[in-house]
Amino acid sequence: MSTPIETDVVIIGAGPAGLFAVFELGLLDLKAHLVDILDRPGGQCTELYPEKPIYDIPGLPTVTGQELVDRLLEQIKPFGATFHHGQMAAGLTKLPDGRWKLTTDTGTELLAPVIVIAAGAGSFVPKRPPVPGIEAFEGTSVHYAVRKMDSFAGKNILIAGGGDSALDWTLNLAPIAKSLTLVHHRDGFRAAAHSVNQMRELVAAGKVNFHVASVKGLHGEGGKLMAATLQGHDKKEWQIDADAFLPFFGLTIKLGPIAEFGIGLHENLIPVDTAKFESEQPGIFGIGDIITYPGKLKLILSGFHEAALMAQAAFHICRPGEKLRFQYTTSSSNLQKKLHVNE
Repeated sequence: MSTPIETDVVIIGAGPAGLFAVFELGLLDLKAHLVDILDRPGGQCTELYPEKPIYDIPGLPTVTGQELVDRLLEQIKPFGATFHHGQMAAGLTKLPDGRWKLTTDTGTELLAPVIVIAAGAGSFVPKRPPVPGIEAFEGTSVHYAVRKMDSFAGKNILIAGGGDSALDWTLNLAPIAKSLTLVHHRDGFRAAAHSVNQMRELVAAGKVNFHVASVKGLHGEGGKLMAATLQGHDKKEWQIDADAFLPFFGLTIKLGPIAEFGIGLHENLIPVDTAKFESEQPGIFGIGDIITYPGKLKLILSGFHEAALMAQAAFHICRPGEKLRFQYTTSSSNLQKKLHVNE
């Protein structure tokens, strides 16, 4: 178990609302840590529609999901937020001193007086491929995300999938693998064209094996994978050596452990008051698509507004006794200094 990390605010979810919350909190000198099950920031914007144009962000007539996330990350850079990627918020307990302890599924412990749930529609959970007995290998030989590249060095790696994640990790892991085999059910991909071209170059050079096939079986003992059975379109089967299997079959959205946080869910949404965006549990706030209130609109711009009001309320919890002076970034030299304006 890691040493507990102390901060002002823990934000669950690193989508646009969670990212902008870092900005609003930073203006008030409140430090934030963000926990997200994905391996990068952006939430639905980067995972589901990175290249899809968005037309209703104020001041930006058109912006793609990835561009919006990139701009938000640039905007919050001065505040030095800490990201805990590839982790799910698994447990939440109230401490005797009034703070909250959030525990992730990897054992990270975060202590803060304020928790902000900005989890969108819930956590993105990898889809498990229909391979018999795969559960026995999960966490040891079957991985749905790459958290440490070094742990795959010198291994016979099998990757399944045809999207960006499958192709990206094929390219990144091929140089350190003993062997790498990519399988997909067709000879066509949803990934970026340059990634597909790079993969085909590696195949031509004999550095990656590619098969139009599906994974039909995994073989090994005690959670240790040794081989996999592949099946082609002609129904013929064959075995390959494999001690690590990375299936990238997309994601599904589930509320996950947040449902057990005692925040009075209504139809899997968190009811909040519209003055502070606080839940029925003092110190636990909600912003973005995860919350509900009269007139709520599931728009990114609504999440930005909710983040601003949440930050004002969070300040009084994190800094009891201190006076909050409202300032404008256009006229406050203090805020402009924090933002490194004109440096």
